[in-house]
Amino acid sequence: MSAATAPTPRCWIAVACAEHAQRGRDHAPVGFMQVCHGKGGPLRRLTPGDVVVYYAPSTTMGGKDRLQSFVSLGVVQPGSPYQADMGGGFVPFRRDVRYVAAEPAPIAPLLDALDFVEDRSHWGYKFRYGLFEVSAGDMALIAQAMCAEPQALGLAPVAMTAQ
Repeated sequence: MSAATAPTPRCWIAVACAEHAQRGRDHAPVGFMQVCHGKGGPLRRLTPGDVVVYYAPSTTMGGKDRLQSFVSLGVVQPGSPYQADMGGGFVPFRRDVRYVAAEPAPIAPLLDALDFVEDRSHWGYKFRYGLFEVSAGDMALIAQAMCAEPQALGLAPVAMTAQ
């Protein structure tokens, strides 16, 4: 690797309802992420420059709708996980994230193209962990499905194949 070539960032899928993911995306002056009901341990696995996309199984926490879509996409910013008081005794850990312009994208059309989907009949199993690592290729496919520029995330673009 030459000195001018940046390393490929690590890529992650985080899981939260769309409402919570959008709250982090829209926070000013900088967006944030929370995972696993505010636990700090999973956030310590991320490093600045990593790419994260939120997958939302539903619109609201505990909702019965089947949104099953990627809803926000960004880059982890410098700094360690920190706690924020959300009231009512809830003081979750967060990481700052610079979100990019992106449109929600359903997962169903991508299932056959994503490397992390090992068994299409059980594709949702990994999402139970709340945060898991995926390949840069998978993240680029997701970013393109979300109408986001993979290059803005430090990812190489990939060609979408006709199904």
